[in-house]
Amino acid sequence: MRRLLPLLALVVFAAGCGGGSTTTVTVTTTRVVTRTVTTQVTPQAVRLYFFRNDKLGPVSRQVTSTSRDALLAALNDGPTEEEKRLGFEAAQGDGLTAEIVYTLSQFDPARPVVVAGKSYTRGDFEDATPAILVETPLPFDEVSAPLRVAGTANTFEATFEYDLLDPAGKVLKHDFATATSGSGTRGAFDFKVPFEAPNGVARLVVYERSAADGSKTHVVEIPISLAK
Repeated sequence: MRRLLPLLALVVFAAGCGGGSTTTVTVTTTRVVTRTVTTQVTPQAVRLYFFRNDKLGPVSRQVTSTSRDALLAALNDGPTEEEKRLGFEAAQGDGLTAEIVYTLSQFDPARPVVVAGKSYTRGDFEDATPAILVETPLPFDEVSAPLRVAGTANTFEATFEYDLLDPAGKVLKHDFATATSGSGTRGAFDFKVPFEAPNGVARLVVYERSAADGSKTHVVEIPISLAK
């Protein structure tokens, strides 16, 4: 707020018999100017972790703050109806603790998170983490070529497979991927998938082959929107 204090001098002349006199009257006025400043808040994309088929999985959210309280409030709102149709659901008890730890550590996965006075890391919830955890892309993301796929995995010899399916279910790309470690130790992966396809809802499917019969195990499907 800026205050302006102009001084207005009003001079009044008065005439009298046999002579004249000048009277000066000073009037002070105050004008208050109020300025409103609007701050633009840009939403940020974050991950929230819920359970899907008894394992943790991330979904995308737009938030105006990435503070602990803001992330916990978003997590407390639970999955959307669309996410529920994919099988996502909010957990209770130890499952809720796992969701909190994964959500709050997303910017630094190795960072411990304190919940109810106890410190946890993601490694404390290996049993609740899928063998192949895809953190990029997230369900319903709009993606363009090449598709970036990133996350962590704990598979036999650190290897798994993936299929990129077009809107009609046709395989656009099939290949193997390798994490930095496996066979009991979780490692990271980050690779790109080139594709050419019409716009529409596609699916990224990741899985591990069974050593016993070659069937697909640890399957995770992620719907995505392809854009050229």
